[in-house]
Amino acid sequence: MTRSYGATATSPGERFTDSQFLVLMNRVLALIVAGLYCILCKQPRHGAPMYRYSFASLSNVLSSWCQYEALKFVSFPTQVLAKASKVIPVMLMGRLVSRRSYEHWEYLTAGLISIGVSMFLLSSGPEPRSSPATTLSGLILLAGYIAFDSFTSNWQDALFACKMSSVQMMFGVNLFSCLFTMGSLLEQGALLEGTRFMGRHSEFAAHALLLSVCSACGQLFIFYTIGQFGAAMFTIIMTLRQAFAILLSCLLYGHTITVVGGLGVAVVFAALLLRVYARGRLKQRVKKAVPVESPVQKV
Repeated sequence: MTRSYGATATSPGERFTDSQFLVLMNRVLALIVAGLYCILCKQPRHGAPMYRYSFASLSNVLSSWCQYEALKFVSFPTQVLAKASKVIPVMLMGRLVSRRSYEHWEYLTAGLISIGVSMFLLSSGPEPRSSPATTLSGLILLAGYIAFDSFTSNWQDALFACKMSSVQMMFGVNLFSCLFTMGSLLEQGALLEGTRFMGRHSEFAAHALLLSVCSACGQLFIFYTIGQFGAAMFTIIMTLRQAFAILLSCLLYGHTITVVGGLGVAVVFAALLLRVYARGRLKQRVKKAVPVESPVQKV
């Protein structure tokens, strides 16, 4: 969306500006990949009603809309704090959606991870010059983004109780995402224009296909992670991903890490070590609580 296609010596070319059309392409390819996988590989018997997938799809669409609209009305530090602090809202939403309970140390480590990542991102990520001031409407949109995003992963986590595979989940969610996105494009009259742009520029079609392939592969990992480890752990991984991406950039390109950023990294690793230690102690406690049956002697 930031480059020109069809540029010549006499013409500057044209840019593609409809992000929703790219989202539709991503969803369609992910739907095809999941459908082929379900056909070629044996899957467990599907037990969830299809309409339940529409809730996750709709909340995902709403969270994306709130996120992009909020960027116009909140400052850069506010954006960073909101994205880094999603772990605890996801845990609280899990209590409402799936009645999942968490230990006190899980809330503590989630809070420490959010604080550490926020410290690192705010100190290491340069603030854009055009960062807007934070307004009340921006905060409301940001709260909507966090709420809808927390609901999406927790609802998907709850659907896995129906004994479905991660690929079946991927197929159902993308099916309704395709319907919602296509309906929006048809209502705006942008579907035909996006198709015509793709027909005019084969290079754009190749780039969009590559983007869709990467998105589909990413979804395979996303749904597998939610199904195996839960929504809270998935959110922790996605939160840490932001910090690791900037840390890797600093190491590769020689960018300096401030004292506050280094302290934030230390807080994150301390929280992760605390989480591993507490989980290990919990497993040992469970093993000790299980009574060992005495062997029966034969007479």
